[in-house]
Amino acid sequence: MRLLTIGAFAKASRLSPKALRLYDELGLLTPARVDPVTGYRLYAPEQLEQARLVAWLRRLGMPLARIQHVRTLDAVAAAQEVRAFWVQVEADTAARRDLAAFLIDHLSRKDPAMSPTAKSLGIRYAALSDTGLVRESNQDTAYAGPRLLAVADGCGSQGAPASAAAIDALKRLETAGIPAGGLLNVLEDVVEEAKRAVCDIAGSSSSPEDTGTTLTAMLWTGSQLALVHIGDSRVYLLRDGELFQITHDHTMVQSMIDEGRLDPEEAASHPQRSLLVRALGQGADTTPDMRLHDAQREDRYLLCSDGLSTVVPTQDIHRVLSEISEPEQAVREFIALANGSGGPDNVSCVVADVLELQQ
Repeated sequence: MRLLTIGAFAKASRLSPKALRLYDELGLLTPARVDPVTGYRLYAPEQLEQARLVAWLRRLGMPLARIQHVRTLDAVAAAQEVRAFWVQVEADTAARRDLAAFLIDHLSRKDPAMSPTAKSLGIRYAALSDTGLVRESNQDTAYAGPRLLAVADGCGSQGAPASAAAIDALKRLETAGIPAGGLLNVLEDVVEEAKRAVCDIAGSSSSPEDTGTTLTAMLWTGSQLALVHIGDSRVYLLRDGELFQITHDHTMVQSMIDEGRLDPEEAASHPQRSLLVRALGQGADTTPDMRLHDAQREDRYLLCSDGLSTVVPTQDIHRVLSEISEPEQAVREFIALANGSGGPDNVSCVVADVLELQQ
């Protein structure tokens, strides 16, 4: 068998000799032979396929440790691993895109809190939470005020105080002023406060690792709504008769759907459908999704825990938001629909309408 020198192999594999030496030291791509006299690394032509795979994965930005794992898999499993990696890359990119949008507003001095149209629009709102028909206690918390709309769905033995603590941490936004250019910092600060509050609650629990909460909130700035989202509570927007889900569930099942390993139709009955990959709690990934939504007159927002979205079909959510004009009546109808479907979980809803203020 004719072996290739490291220079020839580098040229054929599109990897530099320096990279090949590093991958050898890491056990990622071991030479077929090392000359005992000169110490030159020699490679077999059959190693080119693996070397090129490593090169392509590095171009994707995959960490070396994960590449090492991919190399141990068969073709089908390796493809699944690459797909899962890229889904995470796209999610991270989306989060950075949201951050970029905030920063562009800040650097352009177009802070939403200082918008010239701030006095022309307002919101009317209602919030309601219910235990449901199966659970013994309600671990949800729902809140609606002139500036803050929020839903939190607690879990674990201290789920109820955890969800309440998370929303209490945000309530200062009702009265605290937002300095020009400071919206991003304010939102990051309150999320950190909410995280600390939940961790304090968890620390007093006999099972601290099980205590946590989702948090989905919108801050009204006068012409825009700033969204903070962690977990599987949802926000829907009804605009011009069309319904949009504007949050992405942070669940294991949704990750499997994103990766192509599960059909959306299978998600409702999947045994891991309630397993969160992001939440507020000890040891959890607490990275929030944050974005801005320009408000339009007659927009209608629904914030809800999964006690509604998992049992009430989307077409019924659309119907209630379209046909029931008063927010108070709408949230009562949503609770009734969830309980009419068996009420297997706590259910919380906030409905908010954007309207033009009288001058």
